[in-house]
Order: sequence, then structure tokens, then C-alpha cells
Amino acid sequence: MNRSPRVTRAYWLGRVGYQACWDLQRSLVEQVRAGEAPSALLLLEHEPVFSMGRRAILEHVHWDAAERDRRGVELVWSDRGGDVTYHGPGQLTGYPILDLPALGTDIISYIRSLERSLIAYLSDLGINAAPGGPGLTGVWAQGAKVAAIGVKLNQHVSNHGFALNVTDEPLAYFEGIVPCGLDDKAVTSIASLGGRPLTVEAAARGYAVRFAEEFACELEWRAAAELPTLELLPRS
Repeated sequence: MNRSPRVTRAYWLGRVGYQACWDLQRSLVEQVRAGEAPSALLLLEHEPVFSMGRRAILEHVHWDAAERDRRGVELVWSDRGGDVTYHGPGQLTGYPILDLPALGTDIISYIRSLERSLIAYLSDLGINAAPGGPGLTGVWAQGAKVAAIGVKLNQHVSNHGFALNVTDEPLAYFEGIVPCGLDDKAVTSIASLGGRPLTVEAAARGYAVRFAEEFACELEWRAAAELPTLELLPRS
């Protein structure tokens, strides 16, 4: 495939079920690994779900199955790094499918780049954010976590990614877990930090600019309808 490794296809997917999007990620990973497609950046919202990473333990989920059913929250065991986190409406989730060697980076540098891209976007909104420091992956502001990061490297291609709380809607759901296994740390959102009101789609398109700058790539926006394996959910 005669394409620059710096071209990344960007998709705004709207609201997507967790399993459907995970299946899509795996399909795209195989295409990128085989050289059949360029890198991709999936930007979306999920339906409410507790995602369990490779280091997660069930004791970090406070709500039992009955309570999760009552609140409409799915629980999925994932192959990404990290502990348990929440995804849902009001939160921007981003899944970069990137060939890291082609971008001249490794997994640790990649995670730091994700942090920097999110920090730069938050700065655009007038929010002073920073990495969490030793042992605290993600992005923090005013002592609370505003964006979580959990990734997987498939030989040399990344998947999974980050979750940025845009509105206050996700915050109540974090009460049902120990977010990222950190029982003494709070979570926050762009709205709680005084950022201007945003839709998740507006946040996705604003963030994408900073992603492209950080990874020195050319974004090629494509329609979600071009991904035939993806089942999109109606907005409620």
C-alpha cells in the first residue's frame, strides 16, 4: 500500500457499544499490521460500561450485578492495560490504531504523547492540566483525574486509548468503581473545571487538531459509514 505512515484516518463514530467498537479495533489493527490501511483515530461515546483492564480486580467494582443492571451499566473484561474505568455518554473516548515504529515511537513514548495531546487540548479550553507523575498514568487537573489512558500493543500496532470526561454526566458512575484502582483520587470533567459547555463531538474535533500536531500526522476525516463492521447506536 503506497501511503505515507503519517496519514491517519479520523472517524467520529457517535455512540457505539463497547464490544462492537472493540471488534472494530481488532479488525483495523489487522489491516494496519498487514499494510492494507493507514493508521486510524476512532473518536466516540460509549453506552455506560465498566471496562476491566488486565490489572483489574472485581473488588474494585462497588456495584453488584443487580445494581449495574438497574443503572444500565455493562461490565466487560478487556485486554487493555490498567485497572477498571468507566465509559459512557458525556465522555470522549479515543482509540488510536497506530503503527508505532512507522511513527518513530515506542509504547512508553506513545503514552506520554497521548498525555501531551490531551493537555494541549485542555489548555485550549483554559484548563491547566498535567501528567499525574510517577505511577499515575493519565491527565490530571486540580488534583483530580480528567482523562484516563489504557492501551495495548499488538506487536507494533496500538489499540484502546483514552477517555476524557467532557460533561459532568459520567462522574456519578465513577462512584460504582475504584477508578483505575486509585481509591484516594478523585475524578473530574471539563465542565467541573470551568471549561466552556461542549458537546462530545465538538470536543472530538477540537482534540483531533492537537492529536495531529503531537503525532505529526495528516488527519484524513472519513465517514463512519465506511466502516461496515460497525453497528452504531441511536442517540438517546
